Amino acid sequence: MNVIRFSDLCANGSAQGQRVFIRADLNVPQGVDGHITEDTRIRASVPCIQMALDAGAAVMVTSHLGRPTEGDFQAADSLAPVAKRLGELLGRDVPLIANWVDGVSVAPGQLVMLENCRVNKGEKKNAPELAHKLAALCDIFVHDAFGTAHRAEGTTYGIAQFAPIACAGPLLAAEIDAISKALANPKRPLAAIVAGSKVSTKLTILKSLANNVDQLIVGGGIANTFMLAAGLNIGKSLAEPDLLDQARAVIEIMKARGAEVPIPTDVVTAKTFAADAVATVKKATEVADDDLILDIGPETAAKLAAQLKVAGTIVWNGPVGVFEFAAFENGTKVIAQAIAESSAFSIAGGGDTLAAIAKYGIEKQMGYISTGGGAFLEVLEGKTLPAFEILMKRAAG
Repeated sequence: MNVIRFSDLCANGSAQGQRVFIRADLNVPQGVDGHITEDTRIRASVPCIQMALDAGAAVMVTSHLGRPTEGDFQAADSLAPVAKRLGELLGRDVPLIANWVDGVSVAPGQLVMLENCRVNKGEKKNAPELAHKLAALCDIFVHDAFGTAHRAEGTTYGIAQFAPIACAGPLLAAEIDAISKALANPKRPLAAIVAGSKVSTKLTILKSLANNVDQLIVGGGIANTFMLAAGLNIGKSLAEPDLLDQARAVIEIMKARGAEVPIPTDVVTAKTFAADAVATVKKATEVADDDLILDIGPETAAKLAAQLKVAGTIVWNGPVGVFEFAAFENGTKVIAQAIAESSAFSIAGGGDTLAAIAKYGIEKQMGYISTGGGAFLEVLEGKTLPAFEILMKRAAG
């Protein structure tokens, strides 16, 4: 994927003295008092901002926060807590500027934060008038917010159309490299784990991956639907019976390529969905009508782990069981440990997946952890994200 990289512009001196507009993802969770409860995204934005400052640029950074109403700024929408935290991380004051669309005063070596961009009228629909005004603010536009890359908005797409130079920041560039390595030029065998409660929300992803991967591991409610499609009884487990034909189609696509969707041979069941429910391991052929399947069984987990350990590339989206309950976490834990022990390049994304990675402490063993939930899913679907599309267009001249 050919895009201009901000790191190259800084290295060759092109950013010196230039007005640089960075679109970051600083949409952090806050407590009722407005206190930031988790600052990973702010910390992740620091390298790009520091890179621009070190290059001698005049730096503007903005982000969305929450779901504000365009044209109706409320105190709760303010990036003030974010500017304060960023200042602490950088060891410098970060002035916060409101009503900035018509002009920003910033000198080389200075950094300012521009108030919540989603408050600007026309941001979400990428209004041309706003896009031109945003582009006029800078010499270089830097997109460094992968979590917004699937949205064509004013500060993610419109500004990139009209700014003199539009490029990818280090975070976005890292996502592009990881995605290309995992999906465009993967080392084989390529294994994908797609799990979650519903087939319907991941159907296009499953079909897209079925044409490319060597192993398509399904888990959670998705696996239940595939078990049903294979003629197995799943009791009262979560599934989507109206999508059996779609599940069979995915199985057939894989089979035609000499690949497979492994169907669980054993499962962990309970009579109720509760943390203290009694867990029972059963063969997949022996599930009772009043059983709930809440995890894959140890035999299935061991088989899948063996496959993952010899994979060349692993894409992971979703835990394979109710890993939040100790009695039903074994499948996800075994899968996580197998990925950690594999020599494969691994890329993972999605909120629940990141929670599982954190729970089992395998962050350092992962090849790449994607920061964008919706954007990551759309990449898996085979879509070209708007941010990638416009940056490639601008790089091509």
